[in-house]
Amino acid sequence: MKIQERTGAGAGRSAAPAQPSVGDRLPSPPRERKPALAALAVLLILLGALGATTLVLRVGDRVEVIQLTGQVPAGSSITDDKIKPVMVSDDSGAKFVPWSQRESLKKLQAKSTLYSGTVVVGQMFGGKAGMEQGKAYVGLALKEGQYYKDIKNGDAVAAYRVGSDVSSGSSDEDSSSSSSGNALIANAQVADVQEDGGDATVSTGNKSVTLLADEADAAALASAAAAGELAVVRVPGK
Repeated sequence: MKIQERTGAGAGRSAAPAQPSVGDRLPSPPRERKPALAALAVLLILLGALGATTLVLRVGDRVEVIQLTGQVPAGSSITDDKIKPVMVSDDSGAKFVPWSQRESLKKLQAKSTLYSGTVVVGQMFGGKAGMEQGKAYVGLALKEGQYYKDIKNGDAVAAYRVGSDVSSGSSDEDSSSSSSGNALIANAQVADVQEDGGDATVSTGNKSVTLLADEADAAALASAAAAGELAVVRVPGK
């Protein structure tokens, strides 16, 4: 009788459910992947690279245009010795004149006095420069001694008729010798100054000077200059 009870008891213990060991863990659920965020990150990287490339290209997008190296009076045209090429940004919005069009620009005239360092814009030139009513451009061939030493475009000047023995002393700015002559015009403006002839390395001292003066005085100025009896002196500007 006792043997059966023990057998039954052992059978009861073997029928109990097996318990999991302490070291075992339950499997974790798989992580959720977000492909949309990954695609967005890649897109942002591409956009950044594209923007940087665009900025580099714009900085390098430059054109060769005309810059003045000397003053160009109103009514005058550019010359090779008064221009040079410079590089500017093409996206500035200004209508700069390309260097390749300099020969065409030489056929036009400045609408107003332009100064050295100016980058040329198309609106600065026209087929015919405007001139104040009653004014005239007078071309004068002057020898050394008939003009002051640093005569230049834009100067305010007076012109005097003097004797044929004009001395070199009249080349000073405020020449006193001019006071003994007859005043032909009290207020004119130097529109252009050019060296006249001679070897490139040796100056003759002669100059071709263009004055903007009253039309009524043009004939007297030209006559005095042709006779070698003209002295041009600087006066205070307006």
